[in-house]
Amino acid sequence: MSLPRLEADLGKIGHNARTLAGRLSGRGIGVTGVIKAMLGAPEVARTLIDAGVTSIGDARIENLESLRRAGIDARMVLIRSPMISQAARVVATAEASFNTEPDVLTALSEAADALGTVHEVILMVELGDLREGIMPDDLDDVVDMVLRLSGLRLVGLGTNLACRSGVVPDATKMAELSALTAHVEQSFGIDLPVVSGGNSGNLDGALGTDELGRINDLRLGESILLGREPLHRRSIPGLYDDAITIVAEVIESKLKPTVPWGEIAQGAFGEVDTAADRGMIVQSILAIGRQDVDPDGLNPPPDTEILSASSDHLVIATPELRPIGSTVAFAPNYSALLRAMTSPFVTPVWRLPGDRSTVPSGDSSPRAPGPARSHCHEAS
Repeated sequence: MSLPRLEADLGKIGHNARTLAGRLSGRGIGVTGVIKAMLGAPEVARTLIDAGVTSIGDARIENLESLRRAGIDARMVLIRSPMISQAARVVATAEASFNTEPDVLTALSEAADALGTVHEVILMVELGDLREGIMPDDLDDVVDMVLRLSGLRLVGLGTNLACRSGVVPDATKMAELSALTAHVEQSFGIDLPVVSGGNSGNLDGALGTDELGRINDLRLGESILLGREPLHRRSIPGLYDDAITIVAEVIESKLKPTVPWGEIAQGAFGEVDTAADRGMIVQSILAIGRQDVDPDGLNPPPDTEILSASSDHLVIATPELRPIGSTVAFAPNYSALLRAMTSPFVTPVWRLPGDRSTVPSGDSSPRAPGPARSHCHEAS
């Protein structure tokens, strides 16, 4: 089987999605399953749909187009503000999109009119995290504009927190979004059926005792795929946190000193070696590197230590020499998962529910190099 590879257990991912959807439905909240970290994989989309998510969300129109080509017939939402250059593609592919810019909204309306359809929009409101969002004082003007555009239907408001600046989506923030929703409805005499409160960072409150106000949608990615919440990176009780592993092959294993010799300057990525002298240790090299994965986001197996990484090599320390051709499996965090899935050199494989075998991914997902690191997940 191809190496390096990313193995995803669809049974565990489905369990996570089903568990969260069930818990949240009891509080009147639907789940938008965000799969941008999986590069538009239809296998994952189908798993989430079967588990009860209300819609599929992604930040890239290319991924949503890939899902449509694969025959996915679910409601799809573009969760990143559309590029104006892609307005026609957004309207043709997604039922709804998150928006902040008047010029983009105009372009979406014109594209919808040309296709003879109506595109749904959720307006994102800035509540302090300082990424995307309309300032609250400007919201009425944008709402008024949307209501005048024949190709658009305003269906809700949303916000994004716990992302760029780490602002916690607490009860106070949810009350602000709820109050803005009520204000818009009363001021314009409309109903807003969608109030999207945020991402996996909202789960502490949503699954706890916090007052959620009007919140009835959450965009969940990391919690479904990795079984963790992003505020503190804690595992969520009742969920699998080992559904995804990254496996790499050993291409060298030797006894070597821990301290380099010779004149020391910067390494390839600007680092300076400051390793303490631990004598001779077993160092193994794996055929995976920074081009393929975020090494800082890999959790190694017991008795294994990650020493360093270059573009194409990951150097680890182990108690004993590793056989050449053997493999080492790591648990990724979201950053490592995102980079591995967007590397053309890492093969995704899907473990079917109830089956320990793995099935290679098809060609339905684009395989193009992607962003090196993401500090924010579901809200994209």
